[in-house]
Amino acid sequence: MTMNTPDFSQTHREGTGELPAGRPLQTDFGPGLDYPRLGSVTFRRGTLTDNQERTWRDHWPHLGRDLGDEVVDMTEWFGREAPTIVEIGSGTGTSTAAMAPVEPDHNIVAVEIYRPGLAKLLGACVREDITNVRMIKGDGVEVLQRMIAPGSLDGVRIFFPDPWPKARHHKRRIIQSGPLHLIASRLRPGGILHVATDHAEYAEWITELVDVEPELEYLGWPADVPVLTDRQVVTKFEAKGIDKDHTITEYLWRRR
Repeated sequence: MTMNTPDFSQTHREGTGELPAGRPLQTDFGPGLDYPRLGSVTFRRGTLTDNQERTWRDHWPHLGRDLGDEVVDMTEWFGREAPTIVEIGSGTGTSTAAMAPVEPDHNIVAVEIYRPGLAKLLGACVREDITNVRMIKGDGVEVLQRMIAPGSLDGVRIFFPDPWPKARHHKRRIIQSGPLHLIASRLRPGGILHVATDHAEYAEWITELVDVEPELEYLGWPADVPVLTDRQVVTKFEAKGIDKDHTITEYLWRRR
């Protein structure tokens, strides 16, 4: 089946085409597809400790990248050919650093917009000699659109994304028809999308979208799929949800 892919090279920019202050570029998915609209969101800024700054200076150049327009050659970056998983919104990277060693045969790309979170993950990778993790600093949708080759991924993970609970902010949620279409275009046939949330209303929102993307076959949860979808570690946000007696809802899709 031929995929009807919109022109992902077009992005919303203000003025002369430079990155608008305070927020990332926004992909234009074209008519009929919804996507996260961040508006005038101001992203948190945090400082790094002196040790984190040194680690960043010494190791970010080969373990990390900033959002850009160059498609990443994963084989060159990781120094090997291996199944590649992109984790969107890795936060402080605690679960990423815990899961990566039990998936040594997979390349893990952690995408996060907050530098302090990436600094913590970078430090863990250096201290614990975790060699199968790389990091990209930027908005997850933009990273997929601008830096990931079509049909190149074996998995995409979105664990406990921001639920944007206020009704006026629902348009900022990452699980929408546009990002789902983009994710499908970046997965190889048979590749897996795995989403988890502990927010009941967001789960209802996602449930209404499970069949919105024709190139993604919804598998439900649990499902008989490869080990790369097996969350073997409780994430930070999941633990908070469990403490509050939240129900964890998970979703699996497979690229047709």
